[in-house]
Amino acid sequence: MEKTGRDVAEHVAQVTPAVRRRDAQTLIELMREISGREPEMWTAGIIGFGACRYAYPTGTEGDSPILAFAARKPASTLYLLEEIDAHTLDAVGPHTRSKGCLYLKNLDDNDLGVLRRILDASYAHVLSGGDGYAEFTVLD
Repeated sequence: MEKTGRDVAEHVAQVTPAVRRRDAQTLIELMREISGREPEMWTAGIIGFGACRYAYPTGTEGDSPILAFAARKPASTLYLLEEIDAHTLDAVGPHTRSKGCLYLKNLDDNDLGVLRRILDASYAHVLSGGDGYAEFTVLD
């Protein structure tokens, strides 16, 4: 994955539907507070904060934002670099998930305090260098 240099505000202004645009603005503020970093556009419409290199024992490696989301029409997709336990995910409110992704349709329906704890944990996991499953090196 790579940074594109595209303007984040221009991207967010074009997000539809309106609820997704509003949620994108909320997620930008939340991720900015957690990371202390400014948002940057990455490939595939992903808004990321910071950059890291990941490496798996299988030999798979690449670059990724440390915190990231994409405002997709069906839901906001949050990219997490740490496994989150089911109890915590249940507490965040309505969502679906896949490996490494959390999908939220309307942040008004979610507990933003729990979401913040999830994002804090994912961010801290990367900064700590990861674990035996994945290793991370912060790039900026």
